Amino acid sequence: MSRNYIENILFIATCLVTFFFAFITPPFQAPDENQHYMKALALSRGHIVTESHDVRIGTYLPRAALDLHAIDFPTEPDGKNHRYDRAMIDKAWTADSARPGTGFAEFPNVASYAPTLYAPGTAGILIGDALGLPHLGAFYIGRLVNALTALLLLAAALQLIPFGRMALLATALLPTFCYQAGSLSPDAVINGVGFLGLALALRVGSFGPERASSLTMLITGPLLALAKGVYLPLMAAGLRWPARNSLSRNALILGAMLLGAVIFAVWMKANGGSQALYHITSRKTGDSVLTAPLGQQLAVILADPATYARTLFSSIVERAPVYALQIVGRFGWNAILLPLLAYPLALLMLGSAVLGGSGDSFGIGQRLWWLAIAAGTALLIETAMYLTGTPLGADYVQGTQGRYFLPLLPLVLLALMPAQPLRGARLLCAGAGLLLLIIAMLSAWDSFWVHGFVTADGMPPHSSIARALLLPSPRW
Repeated sequence: MSRNYIENILFIATCLVTFFFAFITPPFQAPDENQHYMKALALSRGHIVTESHDVRIGTYLPRAALDLHAIDFPTEPDGKNHRYDRAMIDKAWTADSARPGTGFAEFPNVASYAPTLYAPGTAGILIGDALGLPHLGAFYIGRLVNALTALLLLAAALQLIPFGRMALLATALLPTFCYQAGSLSPDAVINGVGFLGLALALRVGSFGPERASSLTMLITGPLLALAKGVYLPLMAAGLRWPARNSLSRNALILGAMLLGAVIFAVWMKANGGSQALYHITSRKTGDSVLTAPLGQQLAVILADPATYARTLFSSIVERAPVYALQIVGRFGWNAILLPLLAYPLALLMLGSAVLGGSGDSFGIGQRLWWLAIAAGTALLIETAMYLTGTPLGADYVQGTQGRYFLPLLPLVLLALMPAQPLRGARLLCAGAGLLLLIIAMLSAWDSFWVHGFVTADGMPPHSSIARALLLPSPRW
């Protein structure tokens, strides 16, 4: 079976599963999707910059839209079993006329996010409005446009990357990628632009500046920075040393990164600051606590860098198993685990993708450079969450999710890939990846629509090892 044939099958499978999740996932059952929906809806109403009313951050939106989450599809953990059915969809579809007026929508967690992240979802909502659909219908159109955008960005990255396409495809085959892409989460754009930025940087590093790639680089750099500034270092993967042999290549990449940093700073200034404080549930104590002002939290780090380094190290070690589960797939608000055998299956898929080879040869220095970029970006993600999503002076990092590391994974896989493929590795990768996606689809369908689930973080209790290995966590 040819390389291109396998890659095409895997890309088509990623598309089909992404759209499956867009339809099968109940409203707001992707992390923070309720706030992402309100942000996209606000943009569709022309509210570019978030408003502040007393201590509340958000804007006024139609009551009928807000009640989709508040009444029809709430997500607050209540210890009860939740199972969705068609009647719930039908009721919400026809409820708009009984919910006149407006209400204040709070979305502090995403208040500082750039409008570019929500452009596809906003466009989908506007299309739904133009078609005369109710708010729930426009919500689903927003999901579909978001999913299509993520898949188009993935397709562009696959066309542009000069080697190692299996690194991108294997990451896209992870259920978390498809699940987030099939939601109204900006992760669809973040992951897609992250893949595109990496592919472009590697292309420029390999072939030098071309007219098309140069222009695209200068557009992608700012888009990647606006997606999340911490991902901008990914473009440094295309840098080549010594610079005298690659001056024009390095200059283009560094210029795109600098332009991205400047535009990111301009957006933050225009938005009135870099963060909005909000209450969270401490993962240490279970109490409701307030996130810290960035300046004060930065002062804590600068006052004792050694203590912060220990905090960072201990938090990563403690949370690494959770990150691994979330990178592969954990549905709902981190409530539903796949059958435990799915996780070593994902490792088999990623490992065989590595053994499938990159098709190009690199020295140890280049590989170490890529790993250093990935590790440094991961530390930036953790530090950003400590600065903006953790209580003041805490001895742990709060709020980091495994899905945040998806844009880094292709670079790690590339750094490990041999030049030549191991015989049968690509076929093994394809088989493991397709089986993983089938397990993920069945798990979502059963957990949301058949058996139901209880929203709870942590490892659910189980009565049987066999059930935990072979069934999703609500069945344990």
